[in-house]
Amino acid sequence: MGSDPQYAKYPSLSLAQDIFTITNPASAHTSRQTSLKKLQDAISEHKMAPLYRYLAHPTDGILNTSGEGSTQKSSAAPARKVPGAPSALKRRPSVSVDFAWDEELYKRLKIDNENELETFDKEEADASEQAGDTEVQAAKGKRADFWARVGDKDKAISAYNAVFEKTGVLGTKIDIVLAIIRMGLFFGDRLLVKSQVDRAKTLVDTGGDWDRRNRLKAYQGLHLLTIRAYNLAAPLLLDSLSTFTSYELCSYSSLVVYSVLAGSVSLKRVDFKFKVFDAPEIRAIIGDGEEKLSALTGAAASGPGAGDEEMEDASASTTATPAPASTAVNLTALGSGQAAAQEAEAPVDFTPLAGLIRSLYLGNYQGFFLALAAVEDNFLSQDRYLYEHRGWFVREMRLRGYQQLLQSYRVVGLQSMAGDFGISVDFLDRDLAKFIAADRIPCTIDRVNGIIETNRPDDKNKQYADVVKHGDSLITKLQKYGQAVRLRGSERG
Repeated sequence: MGSDPQYAKYPSLSLAQDIFTITNPASAHTSRQTSLKKLQDAISEHKMAPLYRYLAHPTDGILNTSGEGSTQKSSAAPARKVPGAPSALKRRPSVSVDFAWDEELYKRLKIDNENELETFDKEEADASEQAGDTEVQAAKGKRADFWARVGDKDKAISAYNAVFEKTGVLGTKIDIVLAIIRMGLFFGDRLLVKSQVDRAKTLVDTGGDWDRRNRLKAYQGLHLLTIRAYNLAAPLLLDSLSTFTSYELCSYSSLVVYSVLAGSVSLKRVDFKFKVFDAPEIRAIIGDGEEKLSALTGAAASGPGAGDEEMEDASASTTATPAPASTAVNLTALGSGQAAAQEAEAPVDFTPLAGLIRSLYLGNYQGFFLALAAVEDNFLSQDRYLYEHRGWFVREMRLRGYQQLLQSYRVVGLQSMAGDFGISVDFLDRDLAKFIAADRIPCTIDRVNGIIETNRPDDKNKQYADVVKHGDSLITKLQKYGQAVRLRGSERG
């Protein structure tokens, strides 16, 4: 199993979500106020002077839309690019944020930070004189955790790298790199995250233990999600559901959301059924009472189609009264110490997500569009990793619904298809036209006759065209090779 993970406490990525919520125009006013209170409490409790300056300083702060000590907005203040800041925070927030700068508070926090650093200096000096390398490394590790805790990205990364260079234990090195990845995720530095994920993969391949391999899988999947590589993120996130222990990265409820959304938009129908629709970890959350019980007892794992005959109608699932919000259940954490980590999770209403995958798989397209709108409002627009890609996701899911219906017919009536999706004919015409022009749907629209005719690709003709294309390329390469050989022969003569 390997040793327990180190350097996993800081930074708190839930605090980054609170910062996003404060600036998110799609968030409810009460949510913004709650997140603002959490942020203010965290800054005071953890003495986060660098983060406070980064957010609230009157000239450099990315959240302060008012001047120092002023309650009025500065309408002439220009937008500022902040290196490494999340995309939603690279400009001044579009909503009113009451996060004014308090110079006295900053001075108190800075003094507390300086006193704590003096303690680390003394501890490190004592360890150098009276103890061994292990104690010195422990003191350096405390300093790195301190910078991560107070929100100083550059100094935290520098301190972690200093500890990394002096550490010989592979597991500890992996933990340090994972901590740097979280720093990159906190500040939205995707280039840093990518480089450190590659660095962690190299370390894990040299002999990382089982637990750290699984933790890295969740880290890598989340990174791919942030760069819109949903097709690559889906298998990693879905595999992480049964082995998830990275609660420092995100809650299990969030992992379920990310996994279901990535799988829904990228997996083929057969894989979607097996890995998402019938997955025990997911059915334990989005299923009805019997499905949850079968997932918890292991009955759902008896086969990909187990329990299908008892599944309720999709239309009923999307129109029924929403169930009370509840947190996700990590099946692997039951009966272990990891279960305690879930107690602090906020309750999540998975009803829209359940309606989305049920209606998509069962072909209830009107319910699918309604569920998709609910998912956009409740998940895509509220999560810092999903927000930037919400328009793309909704568009791709509409395309998936169109493709799934059209692949079963040669000719479909425009009015009939519009009725199936619960939209107007004009909207369907415009929406399909975009996908047809981009070669995403092989069909043509006959608006005069009011029909959609699918153009099924001829596999044999496609194979023949590929042979001709690649054959021409091969002949060209052989000709160039022959000319090169003849030239070399004439030189020898």
